[in-house]
Amino acid sequence: MNLRECKRCLLLESGEKAVFETVNAYLENLDESEKVSDKIYRERLNNCSECDSLISGMCLKCGCYVEIRAALKNKSCPNADNRRW
Repeated sequence: MNLRECKRCLLLESGEKAVFETVNAYLENLDESEKVSDKIYRERLNNCSECDSLISGMCLKCGCYVEIRAALKNKSCPNADNRRW
């Protein structure tokens, strides 16, 4: 694991290539009915990228990888004080 913490970075940007590839494989195997559209996914990731609670692809509010949470229809931003999506 890369020990560098990258504030407001998604997994690939933070140098977490192996984790990024695992997350992508997981997302590719999800049923399309469980996922949001590509447009909504990109919008959610953009909002996460602007959040102070994002460190190296992980949300500090809930501990998830934002690439996974943002892709799922049944999920929302976990920041109860300032929901971004």
